[in-house]
Amino acid sequence: MMRVLVTGGAGFIGSNLVEALLKDERVSFVRVLDNLSTGFLKNIEPYMTDPRFEFLEGDIRDFDTCKKAVEGIDVITHQAALGSVPRSIYDPLTTNGVNITGALNVFTAAKEAGIKRVVYAASSSTYGDHPGLPKVEDIIGNPLSPYAVTKYVNELYARVYASLYQMEFVGLRYFNIFGPRQNPNGPYAAVIPLFAEALINQKPPTINGDGSHSRDFTFVANAVQANILSLFSKNKEAVNQVYNIACGEQTSLLELFNGLNKEAKTTLQPIFGPERLGDVKHSLADISKAKQLLGYNPLVSVEEGLKVTFGWYKKKFEV
Repeated sequence: MMRVLVTGGAGFIGSNLVEALLKDERVSFVRVLDNLSTGFLKNIEPYMTDPRFEFLEGDIRDFDTCKKAVEGIDVITHQAALGSVPRSIYDPLTTNGVNITGALNVFTAAKEAGIKRVVYAASSSTYGDHPGLPKVEDIIGNPLSPYAVTKYVNELYARVYASLYQMEFVGLRYFNIFGPRQNPNGPYAAVIPLFAEALINQKPPTINGDGSHSRDFTFVANAVQANILSLFSKNKEAVNQVYNIACGEQTSLLELFNGLNKEAKTTLQPIFGPERLGDVKHSLADISKAKQLLGYNPLVSVEEGLKVTFGWYKKKFEV
C-alpha cells in the first residue's frame, strides 16, 4: 500500500492521474502539491472529502514546501511544470525557475526523505532539431526553446541523482497529451482545446502554419497508464530510463481539425496564421522501449480520444 505525492496534481494530467490513483488498490493515500498557477481546485474537488486524499497548496520553487510535501510519502510522480514553448520564449526566467529549480527541489526533498522512486514528466521537445522519425529515446538534437532546455535538464539531474544517491527515476517524454480538463483559456493553450472551443462556438479556429505540421497526439489516459506502470514496476531494468509516451501515430494539424470538425458536425474552415517560433515541424514517437520495459500499451486511440474530449468540452461550453 503506497502513499503517493503528485506534484501539479490540480492540473490537467495531474488531476487525471489522481483520479486513477485513488481507484488503485495498491494506493493508500494521495497528496497533491500545487500552487494553482495553471491548475484548478475544481479539478480535485471531487476528492477533497476522501480521507485518503490531501491537498497542499504550495510552490515547488520553495524547498521547505517540498520537504513538507514529501513527509510520509513512499513514491512521487512529479507533474508540476510550466508548459508551453511560446511562454518559455516570452518568459524564460519563470520557466527555468519552475521547471529546473522546482524539479531539483522535488528531487532533493525526495533524496533527503529517503524516497527511492520518482517518476517525472519529461517532454518530446527534448528531441529538438534532430530530423529523424520516429523519435528514439537515445537520439536527440539541439533544443529549440527554453522550455526544451528545462525538460532536458530534468533528465540530466535525474541521471546524476540516480548515480550519486542510489535513487530510481523514470522520465516520461510526453508527446502532445490531450483530453478532459485541459485548459482552453489563456495565451498558451494547447491546440485541441482551442479548436474544440472555437468549433463549439461556431467560430473558425486559427492553425499556425499551413496545417501540415504533425504531432503524435496522445490521449491523457495513456499518460496516466504510463505513470502508474512507472510507479509500481518491479522490473529493475525499467528504472533510471526515459520513455516516449505516445501512440506511435502521426496526425497533421489539418487532420486533427477535420476530426474535430466531424465531431462538431460543422463545415467551418480554419484560418491559417504564421508558424510559431521554436516549433518542431514533425513529431512521431517510437514507443517500443516503453512497451518492452514498462508494459506500456496505449489503449485509447487519437480518434477515440478526440470523441471523448470533444464531448467533455461540449458539456463545458454549451449553455
